Amino acid sequence: MEMNDNSDNNSNRSLQIEKESAVSYLAQKWAKKYLHNLELNYLYENKQDAVSFKKVLSYEGRKITSQKLMNSLRTVSFQAWNKTEALLSEEIKRHRIDPKLINPWEITADSFGIYEQALHLYTQQISSKKVAIQIPSFENIQQMEAQHCASTQTATIISTNVGLLRQKYTQKDPRVIAFVSLQFHYTNLGLLQTLSPLEQIVLASYLKVIDDHLYMPLQRAYNAAAEHDFDSHSLKAVQQLLPVSTQIANKICQKIIDLYPRYYSRSGLLSEPLVRLSSLRDIEMFQVYLWVCSLEGSVNAIQQELFPVCAMLYPRLKVHWEIIRYMLHLLEQEISQHLNQKQANTLIPYLQVLWHMFSPNVFGQIR
Repeated sequence: MEMNDNSDNNSNRSLQIEKESAVSYLAQKWAKKYLHNLELNYLYENKQDAVSFKKVLSYEGRKITSQKLMNSLRTVSFQAWNKTEALLSEEIKRHRIDPKLINPWEITADSFGIYEQALHLYTQQISSKKVAIQIPSFENIQQMEAQHCASTQTATIISTNVGLLRQKYTQKDPRVIAFVSLQFHYTNLGLLQTLSPLEQIVLASYLKVIDDHLYMPLQRAYNAAAEHDFDSHSLKAVQQLLPVSTQIANKICQKIIDLYPRYYSRSGLLSEPLVRLSSLRDIEMFQVYLWVCSLEGSVNAIQQELFPVCAMLYPRLKVHWEIIRYMLHLLEQEISQHLNQKQANTLIPYLQVLWHMFSPNVFGQIR
């Protein structure tokens, strides 16, 4: 009898390890995307770029960059909140959000704390490592990528803390995340403007970790994944899609730009770099919400959070609903191409829910 109990305990421990491995896989894969997506080709156009980049990535270079950002963080944070409030202040009444849930001092203080930690980690992670860049060669690019892979732990720490912050602000009313996300988004843009082009390339990846984890319920997806067996079709579908989610977003984004070459949002043409970046983030955001629904077996995430936030933000940002419909159509095609039938069936029903929620009968009433 005791042997059977031990056997059961060992089996349960093995299953738990497998589940934890699956969750760790998701978190690390997402973090690595930022560190692999640096524009290395630009950095290696000539030897001088490589030398300059080495200085930026050195311990002293990181300290200089971090101090520069810390010196401007307070001012940038207040400017970011002013922009957020100017854009969304009317939405508080229109959407009947309790004003007490939106505390500008608390939001700016929380954002300040996240950036402070991120900059500290950015400075410290290189202190015990050498930056192996001397000449623009294929071997050096490989070394750079290896270094970026090693620093995924930094991105994972940041994303975990941002995920907890997101949880805090969505607890009482998920729509509050729209205000918090915009605060961080405008802070990111303000901070990047204080940096040199090479510093921007490096820091953009770290700041994107923060931005995305506020817009996307990634931590919620990881938590839901922990409840699945390792051979779950939903979990397998997410594991398949996560590494290619940026690739999917790029493909969809380009097709939308091709179809709407003269379309202007509040920020400009869809093809403009900053607008394109925001569009890519939104397309990935829709993907992550689908993963959450599939992993949770519920439409709550899109009914209570995604759609209300879109209904609040998109009219203000002049994003037309037909573009969202076209994006959903393309997303269904991509899911079908990347997954087998059983895996796709875990996501398509929730995509169809989104299709109906963003139908002309509904969004025609939203102004």
